[in-house]
Amino acid sequence: MADIRDSTGEIAHALADRRRALEAELGLTGERLGDIRAARADTVADDEHDPEGPTLAAEWSRAEGQRADTLTELADLEAAEGRLAAGTYGVCEGCGRSIPPARLAVRPAARRCVACAEASGR
Repeated sequence: MADIRDSTGEIAHALADRRRALEAELGLTGERLGDIRAARADTVADDEHDPEGPTLAAEWSRAEGQRADTLTELADLEAAEGRLAAGTYGVCEGCGRSIPPARLAVRPAARRCVACAEASGR
């Protein structure tokens, strides 16, 4: 746990960087949804039977899925920032042991160690 306390500033910076990247991604996804919305309004064609590629409905569904995933990750990052401020960042919510730094490097918003994540199915 000393490693986490020693690198709190670094962790906060990494979380903030990831937040900015996700916010940019959210903006791009919003633009994509706007483009699809405009295309749907401009056309009277039945794009469900368009042999040229994915339908507007499929594109909409994909973009909405990306948007939902991004919002979920942003909420997870916000929770991680809260844990960092509270001094509980890097502590497994399942067993109370330290989450390995390698896991936090890959999943900075991780709430559980690998064993507890596997046991909970997350």
